[in-house]
Amino acid sequence: METFSEQPEPDIVKISVLHEESIIVGFHLTDYWIKDLISNFPASTYVIITDTNIASIYLEKLSNRFESELNRAKKSNVPVPRFLTYSIPPGEQSKSREIKGEIEDYLLSKACTRDTCIIAFGGGVIGDLVGFVAATFMRGVPFIQVPTTLLAMVDSSIGGKTAVDTPHGKNLIGSFWQPKRIYIDIIYLETLPERQFINGMAEVIKTAAISDESDFVNLENGVESIRNAVLKPKKEFPFQGTKIETRTSGQSLLLSVIVGSAKFKAHVVTHDERESGLRSLLNFGHTIGHAIEAILSPELLHGECISVGMIKEVELARSMGHLNQVAVGRLLRCLSNYGLPVSLDEKKVLDLTGEKFCTVDKLMDIMKVDKKNRGDLKRIVILSGIGKTYEQNATWVSDSAIRKVLSPSIIVHPNVISSSSQTHVNMTTPGSKSISNRALVLAALGKGTCRLKGLLHSDDTQVMLNALIDLEGAKFEWEDDGETLVVNGGGGNLKVPNKEIYLGNAGTASRFITTLCTLISPETITDTNKHTIVTGNARMKQRPIGPLITALRENGSQIKYLETEGCLPVEILPNKQRFRGGSINLAASISSQYVTSILLSAPYANEPVTLKLTGGQVISQPYIDMTIAMMESFGIKVERLEGDVYRIPQGFYKNPEVYVIESDASSATYPLAIAAITGITCTLPNIGSSSLQGDAAFAVNVLRAMGCTVTQTSTSTTVKGPPIGKLKPLPEIDMETMTDAFLTASVLAAVANNQEGGSKECITRITGIANQQLKECNRISAMIDELTKFGVKASELSDGIQVYGIQVHGTRIESLKGPAEGVHCYDDHRVAMSFSVLGCVVPDGTIICDKKCVEKTWPSWWDVLESKFGFNLDGLDLKSQREDLLTHKDISVSSDNFQDFSIVFIGMRGAGKTSLGKACAKALGRKFIDMDDHFETVLSTTLPEFIKTQGWDAFRTKESELLASLLKTHSTGCIISCGGGIVETESSRDLLKKFTKEKGKVIHITRDIEEIIKYLNEDTVRPSYEENIHDVWKRREEWYKECSNYEYHLLTAEKVNNDNIDPSEWKLIQRDFFRYLKFITGQTVNNIDTLNKTKSFFVSLTYPNISPSLKDIPIITQGVDAIELRVDLLVQSDSQKFEDLDYISYVSHQLALIRRSSTLPIIFTVRSKGQGGKFPDSREKDMFKLLEYAVKWGCEYIDLEIGSSEDLILNLIKNKGYSKIIASWHDISGKMKWNSEEARNRYKIAEKYGDIIKLISKAESINDNLKLQEFIQTLSSKNSKSIIAINMGTEGQLSRVLNQFLTPVTHSLLPSKAAPGQLSVCEIHQALHLIGQLPKKKYYIFGTPISHSMSPTLHNAGFKVLGLPHFYDIFESKDVSAVKPIIEDPEFGGASVTIPHKINIIPYLDEISEHAKAIGAVNTIITKTDENNKRKLIGDNTDWLGIFHSIKDLIEIDSNTSALIIGAGGTSRAALHAVNQLGVNNIYLYNRTLENANILVKEFPTYGIQPLTSLSNSLPISPKIIISTIPATVANLDIPDELFNSGKGGVSVEMAYKPRRTKFLEKSESMGWHGIEGIRVLIEQGIFQFEKWTGRRAPKELMEEEVMKKYNL
Repeated sequence: METFSEQPEPDIVKISVLHEESIIVGFHLTDYWIKDLISNFPASTYVIITDTNIASIYLEKLSNRFESELNRAKKSNVPVPRFLTYSIPPGEQSKSREIKGEIEDYLLSKACTRDTCIIAFGGGVIGDLVGFVAATFMRGVPFIQVPTTLLAMVDSSIGGKTAVDTPHGKNLIGSFWQPKRIYIDIIYLETLPERQFINGMAEVIKTAAISDESDFVNLENGVESIRNAVLKPKKEFPFQGTKIETRTSGQSLLLSVIVGSAKFKAHVVTHDERESGLRSLLNFGHTIGHAIEAILSPELLHGECISVGMIKEVELARSMGHLNQVAVGRLLRCLSNYGLPVSLDEKKVLDLTGEKFCTVDKLMDIMKVDKKNRGDLKRIVILSGIGKTYEQNATWVSDSAIRKVLSPSIIVHPNVISSSSQTHVNMTTPGSKSISNRALVLAALGKGTCRLKGLLHSDDTQVMLNALIDLEGAKFEWEDDGETLVVNGGGGNLKVPNKEIYLGNAGTASRFITTLCTLISPETITDTNKHTIVTGNARMKQRPIGPLITALRENGSQIKYLETEGCLPVEILPNKQRFRGGSINLAASISSQYVTSILLSAPYANEPVTLKLTGGQVISQPYIDMTIAMMESFGIKVERLEGDVYRIPQGFYKNPEVYVIESDASSATYPLAIAAITGITCTLPNIGSSSLQGDAAFAVNVLRAMGCTVTQTSTSTTVKGPPIGKLKPLPEIDMETMTDAFLTASVLAAVANNQEGGSKECITRITGIANQQLKECNRISAMIDELTKFGVKASELSDGIQVYGIQVHGTRIESLKGPAEGVHCYDDHRVAMSFSVLGCVVPDGTIICDKKCVEKTWPSWWDVLESKFGFNLDGLDLKSQREDLLTHKDISVSSDNFQDFSIVFIGMRGAGKTSLGKACAKALGRKFIDMDDHFETVLSTTLPEFIKTQGWDAFRTKESELLASLLKTHSTGCIISCGGGIVETESSRDLLKKFTKEKGKVIHITRDIEEIIKYLNEDTVRPSYEENIHDVWKRREEWYKECSNYEYHLLTAEKVNNDNIDPSEWKLIQRDFFRYLKFITGQTVNNIDTLNKTKSFFVSLTYPNISPSLKDIPIITQGVDAIELRVDLLVQSDSQKFEDLDYISYVSHQLALIRRSSTLPIIFTVRSKGQGGKFPDSREKDMFKLLEYAVKWGCEYIDLEIGSSEDLILNLIKNKGYSKIIASWHDISGKMKWNSEEARNRYKIAEKYGDIIKLISKAESINDNLKLQEFIQTLSSKNSKSIIAINMGTEGQLSRVLNQFLTPVTHSLLPSKAAPGQLSVCEIHQALHLIGQLPKKKYYIFGTPISHSMSPTLHNAGFKVLGLPHFYDIFESKDVSAVKPIIEDPEFGGASVTIPHKINIIPYLDEISEHAKAIGAVNTIITKTDENNKRKLIGDNTDWLGIFHSIKDLIEIDSNTSALIIGAGGTSRAALHAVNQLGVNNIYLYNRTLENANILVKEFPTYGIQPLTSLSNSLPISPKIIISTIPATVANLDIPDELFNSGKGGVSVEMAYKPRRTKFLEKSESMGWHGIEGIRVLIEQGIFQFEKWTGRRAPKELMEEEVMKKYNL
């Protein structure tokens, strides 16, 4: 920034808006705009309003210049106008009604009047806020915009929109108020942080994309110049850029694109000031981008969110058929080149946003809140090309289309193709990836200009292009609307890049670029750029590059590995020899890309190259031949000698004027395979027998042999498939020349059918594809794993795969079923596209996860499936699917959230890693790997034998090597259980720590060490320890903790092995662990609903040790919503040390005890003495260490004291995962008054740090409670965050009664209250009733005969325990109409409904729940009040819930589980629904009257019900669940012994409860089954009724106890 001294008169650009030239653009405009302002807009007072960041840089000098000019311009007899400044805090939070009021108060205090001129000096926040002040102050005063950020310069300062934010959303209160002038001084950008500059470029690029292709081309081609003009400005002389002749080319280009953006915005505003049509075009990228911003702000900036939004909206335009992929690719490249994110999956986005994520449901919900919506249609700006929009305003787009683009997964629905439908598809495929990448390198190295046509626009080619740009190896420009890439070759002159070359998962680019970097001259080394680092993503760091590096090193290149030997990243140091050349030996049996890499760079070596290929058979020879042919097209002829030797002369590539890239033959296999599998015809006119690519032979060599009709010319290929299900298997096929196509062949083989029948096998064996194990993933293993999910058998060969066709595994295509968790694609485009082919014939749809991975080679593949082939696709986001806690999914975890990384378990032997790992793997549908078993399998020996012969050191070394290998080859989709000593070696510890840093999950499984010792003393399988186990634990404990990012304490006194542990105990362990897993992965965060109007409570446990009082936890937690663990009150011993691991383990054990006793969320609190607790104030770091462990332990809420050190606070917030922060302040002195500035400041700090705000003071009188309520109403209306605000002490008890969210409560069984004045839930409810806030409600049971019903006893007991004023009574009537006056009574709260009214009551109700509809009966009436305060009567059914929850914790459900329902009456309907919701698909139904059973079969057609004529019928699958629903009078029906043939562990449910014990129950229990009495089911369903009526957790134990006592049960 230059000093404000004499400068030349600036050359400016004026832009007209609303017919006045009020926008001024230029460099160094300070003097100009001050003079222009004072002379054209006289005022009595000029006020500059800015933020403190801007003020610290500019305000002092600016004030001096302003006052100097005011004095200079003074007119005689006229007072010098006043000059004032006012600074506010920076950031979006200042854009509020509160700050607006502060500014207005300041202006009034300074006696400002209507002739005041206000100058907004800053970014968008300042402009919006100050503009709104100007619009309303004195009913409107003049204001001036001086934007200092790029975003403000080109967007927010132009158009007159002003506003402030509210808790309900951004910019909801404001006005249109046009500035008199907008001074855009581009020089201000030089002090703008780089990220803020890039943020603004999103708006510049957006404007060019919708309005002017020439501007867009300037942006595409001028990336470096524009960035350098701001981030690395030249300072050759003072005030550079002020005059046109002094501007650098970069400054001129920057000014040009800024003026272009400003002009377009001004044009739109002029023609549509109030946003009635044309102005909506400015919202390109904003519909989706704003939704993203609502979730990820402030971690992501506005422009960053809009950048991602633009990409999603052009993908939408492409899917609608309005935009081609070329345009999508151009926009994506442009945004990326300026450093803007284009995907929420990018590492930099994930690093910034932490555990926040945008589910599709969240985004769609946010987009709903727009007054301009029309039902399920949204207004989105659709591009038809770069610089062009489809319409002159936003286009209406359906929710389903938007959801499809946003969703990370896609569902492919089969399409029944008939003779009347389109049966011949004619289409072209994208350009060849292999040829595109080679052409880019050749043209960049060549001399002259080459126009590349047909280039593939994909992730892989973009990566290659970016790398060549980074190396400054050539200059690139786009022509023909992006269809042609103009390459001005650099002749091999490459430079050391100024950053790492990041190649993602692009294997081709990684190999080609590595050799290319050896050509860099040492003369290009600078002080900051001394070497080249080539790196990639996690999978790329596992893929081999060793043979290539070895060959280059032996040739003199200086290359070193930075992480794992044989893999990226590598560091390449330029040396004088550069690429020496001469004789080079290269092992080429792994990848032909190594060969191509050296061939492409060889002409530029110091000596002619003779390349000899070693190591056996050369893989993928056609790709080497392709490279040689292309080199000849660029003027270098390679001579092939005998014995796989190639001679490459020195020289320069001579760029042809035009080089046309043929279509990708590998991609072509997918549409041709669709023809094969569906029986239609497909013609590809741009790929034929003359292709350079080996995969072009796929149709002739594979599809023809499988029974397709194939016609191939030199340039085209046509395939007509046989009828569906008639493809033939391929007994033997060598695909070495077309290895990438084996995936396509594999899915076709899955549906192959040997039509000859008989004993002839129906197996396809594919060989010659060993290199496919080292691609984007181990493709052979991936295909086997994913085919298995469809029920298709496949296995691995030494260099290939064999797939068993449908005839072998005894099924038909119609019975194939796609996996519920979807196809895991391993970030591999070919896996995704291959299984989409299979999905074309799989009934009920196939879920393809990670659909974006196809962008590597065919970004528009999903659009092609719809538009060309007519298949229906739906978007799906498995993360958006919130699990239904009332179904079997309660402990079944969707694998989609885990797809990025495997989960690693570590801990002492005997801690339970293997048993938990197996259960976890089963629930997730993942592969389980036990490291010890893996060790024995790989080395073909047992652990004791290996250790006996080799020793422990050798074992640890080999164990570490195997861990490194597993984390490479099985980095996704697995549960890996490590041996107890895995942390003994530093190399293994480093591997685990690195895995956690890459967002992998390493869970330390802990268990009481004495239990572990007991178990180990009984273990004779593994090698025994050679030292004291306590010593081993002490040594390892710290290592376990530092190597893990999560920790789970397994609480059991028994051996953890689900083969011999008590099933109920094992179920509890599973329940706890799966709940923990779901929380740390964000699937079920177990949070309290902040939108629920019902009051919520948490009980504060004040035990020093919870263990002795564990039995009381169910009673203490009655009616509460969460449990607070007061860690500061725990006492391990009198000499406890908070920093010791023993103390941390004690806390972990206490937490585990609570979780075993309750499923309620945990509030983890360490209260300091200064805040009213017991934890020493001097041990702040120890306190935060405990809070960090709370995150590792998966605590739902963490209490954070806002008076703590900010660096500790921010670090905790950054790493909090899915834990919610309760930002708390406790004023135990009572000095903080609710109407004071201190209270407001505490609120602001808590709001800044917390998800929930907690402020506690002390009441001295009743008035303090009233002031608190006024405080809450004033501030909470401005903020959507929940608040806990309470006064301590007896005088403050009213505040506890009135507090709405998470009121802390006590219980009489606790040793003490956590704070003075605490009340119980019962006391608060009673107080609420007394002050009229909880009116009495009447509840009933309707039906007959009901005089002996247990329901009144059950529910009235619950009301009494919780202090609720309600009453439950009997209303007996045969006529359902008699209940009408009762349900219309305003005091009516709800009812139980029994026979004979369960169906007849329905017409009297307003709504029926989905479950009640499914069952066809109502047993519960609930009253609810809608948003208009209108009462509704809702019919529900809890009978099925009573059955469901009685069963679900006692049995594991799988596809082979069957159930038997006895009886076909009303109760059987609930039983059928319950077992269906449990996930049982095989249901037998017996009733003495078969006709009644058949009625239910028809009414529940999707439940898989098979009626039985007799209980003695032979059943194909013996039931594991039997439910008897017959009346008590016949409940002693004799059940044949054969029905219990499934063995021990089944569940029998007797719905009759008088008599309590029946023959059925007694027989089942004698067979080792779990018997459930009817009274238990009755109570269980009643508990659900109680909770639905009251919104409170039922005191189940006491309610049940009261029933049992009264009825002598």
